[in-house]
Order: sequence, then C-alpha cells, then structure tokens
Amino acid sequence: MVKNNRVKISGDVELKERLVAINRTTKVTKGGRTFTFAAIVVVGDGNGVIGYGLGKANEVTTAIQKGTDMARKNLIKVAVHNGTIPHEQISKFGGSRVIMMPATPGTGVKAGGAMRAVFESIGVTDVICKSKGSSNPHNLVKATIKGLEEMRSPLTVAHYRGVSLDKVFNG
Repeated sequence: MVKNNRVKISGDVELKERLVAINRTTKVTKGGRTFTFAAIVVVGDGNGVIGYGLGKANEVTTAIQKGTDMARKNLIKVAVHNGTIPHEQISKFGGSRVIMMPATPGTGVKAGGAMRAVFESIGVTDVICKSKGSSNPHNLVKATIKGLEEMRSPLTVAHYRGVSLDKVFNG
C-alpha cells in the first residue's frame, strides 16, 4: 500500500543539498582518455521533504548541479515523528537491503554514509540503521528513500483504523 507522496514545493522553501557520492568513469578514445563524472545528490528541507537525483557531466560542478536539479524535481513527503521514524522498516533496492529502526532521543543518527545524508536531509535526529548486501551509494539512497516513502505516520494509521491517536500508541 504505497500512496503517492510527491510534493510540489514553492520557491520560498529552503532546500539544503548534500552530495552523497561522485563516480569518475573513463572512456579511452583515439584522442586519449575522456573522463566523465556522475554525482548523486540528496536535497531536503529538514522537515520531512526529500528528493534525490543523479547528474552526469564532463565536469564535477556541472554533474552536481544536474543532480541537484533532478533532486528538486523528485521531492516526496516523509513521515517524521518526534525527530525519529514512526516504526521499523526493511527496504530493498537492487542488491542493497536497509533496516531502519526508531531510536530514543539522544541516540543520534546511527547510519552509514549514504543513509546518513538522507536522514539528516529530512530532519531525523535519532535513528538506528543497518545496511546489508551491496554498499553501492546509489542503491543505498534509493532503498532508504523507498523505505521512508512506505512508512505511515501515527496520524495516518489512526485515521485508517478509525481510532484515536492514543489508541495507536497504547494498544
């Protein structure tokens, strides 16, 4: 049950961009080596909105700019509850598998490089994560965002069940 969480952001919202990884590829031609760069970028407002993008270009700065533009076009809204995620979630994309668990206040963001950028961009301050399988940053970012997109906020769960918010937390 995945619903469409796409968000349309107006120009007055401040999105912070974070560079997750840069990959350099080489093509050998008659004239010599040609280097191209691929950059994966995550943007977020620190309040539950996140997007990611991949930019490819002959220069690093151009690749980062293209990735940022792509990320701004693909924004989604994520459920954040008291500085952590609402519930446990396991997500998979390609060869990467991500396990995310909520944490008590003061724990911090216990996550690896690519996942850390995602959680800090959406404003999560306390979370415990584990990645298994492939450590490819592209797949880790996509698996993390896919898992976050599938999460449901406590308010949504209460609405679907037809009960009060206290009943969701207390049984």
